[in-house]
Amino acid sequence: MSRTGRIPINIPQGVKVSVDGNTVLVQGPKGRLQREIPPGIKLVLDDGKLTVEGTTEDRGTAMQGLARTLVANMVDGVARGFHKTLELTGVGYRAALQGRKLVLTLGYSHPVEYEPPANIEIEVPAVTRIIIRGADKEAVGRVAAKIRSFRKPEPYKGKGVRYEGEKIRLKAGKAGLKK
Repeated sequence: MSRTGRIPINIPQGVKVSVDGNTVLVQGPKGRLQREIPPGIKLVLDDGKLTVEGTTEDRGTAMQGLARTLVANMVDGVARGFHKTLELTGVGYRAALQGRKLVLTLGYSHPVEYEPPANIEIEVPAVTRIIIRGADKEAVGRVAAKIRSFRKPEPYKGKGVRYEGEKIRLKAGKAGLKK
């Protein structure tokens, strides 16, 4: 029995949850999310709380904690939303928005252009900061990882795109040869 899976999910005001078989639909002020939950999981909705129950068939008890966390993230996402912040470090590295398209100058011979999915919003408050917002936690993380992959931080000078607060362990450069 999962300790995480037993915790009931509180549904805030303005959020509607509907369960149809193995499909969960969550609607709120920030958007609408739908997900298939693993087989062997039963969702019980009562009195503003959602409880996740696992059955012994189809590995339900093993997936109970995962299912509860996925549904809790959906409820939290449509109520408050999620965000990730990226920082650009390096001489001449900068970001700009052209409509919905993110244009990055990352030291290549050409600018890198990225069009985000429809459910993701990108902000550029400063030329070296990018904020990614959305209701789906998984999609926000996927977009942040994709943008980071354009120029990962390198270990000698630390130049590149990194998550806010990410620590890069710098390596020592070449040591001179002693004769």
